[in-house]
Amino acid sequence: MEKKDNTNVKMTVIEANKSGKYYWRDLWTYRELFIFLAWRDILVRYKQTIIGVAWSILRPVITMIVLTVIFGKLAGLPSENIPYPILVYSALLPWNFFANSFSEGSNSLIANSNMLSKIYFPRIIVPTSTIVVNILDTAIAFLILFVLMIYYNYFPTMNIVFMPLFFIIALVTTLGASYFISALNVKYRDFRFVVPFIVQFGLYISPVGFASTNIPENFRLLYYLNPMAGVIDGFRWSLLRTDQELFIPGIALAILMSLVIFTIGLSYFRKTEKEFADVI
Repeated sequence: MEKKDNTNVKMTVIEANKSGKYYWRDLWTYRELFIFLAWRDILVRYKQTIIGVAWSILRPVITMIVLTVIFGKLAGLPSENIPYPILVYSALLPWNFFANSFSEGSNSLIANSNMLSKIYFPRIIVPTSTIVVNILDTAIAFLILFVLMIYYNYFPTMNIVFMPLFFIIALVTTLGASYFISALNVKYRDFRFVVPFIVQFGLYISPVGFASTNIPENFRLLYYLNPMAGVIDGFRWSLLRTDQELFIPGIALAILMSLVIFTIGLSYFRKTEKEFADVI
């Protein structure tokens, strides 16, 4: 809209719909911006790199080797009759998706601060768009899992049709956590130091390098308060010929926690979104 100041100079002020009535419709209106930001992230990830998309493979492979040596060789933890590299790598797929998306999404508003302070668009587009490049990374990393399965002559069962369900749980958890921390990061910049700690700590409390059956029965349900534990178990169950049945109460709790995280994250983001341009 246009305003006149005391010097009769016209100024254009861009502002969001205060009622938020058309906010979700605006998401569709600004879909091209979402595509642009996602494509930009993909280009930035791989542009001017020596080995390009191979980074999507090298990172999980190196982590798999380290965790296999630590938990499989040195600690000697059981692997449910599954080759240990496959056990670890199948867990790294959803975990790396969450960890990378959460890390990038949490800092996305700060990284795009110039754009936030100049134009209006639904701010939720920014952390959401960072997910796309990590979906691509995960798809590329899947190729190594297939190579491992061929090498070990170990192939999935029909349970693989349920794998998208567990990926959706990981996606919902990631979005909720990213919305919440990215909004906090705008006001309290020291949260950028908290995110790497959360990711590092989460790697060791999630069943990435070991099977969740190693968790004592008395604590197993409590363990699924971490929704990524349910996601990882679900991925293994759908991809691998595991001897263990899916722990339904734990999966249900993981789904509930995922929805709670998403609801809290989205609610806090929407509540504070109108202040981003002023604070950032």
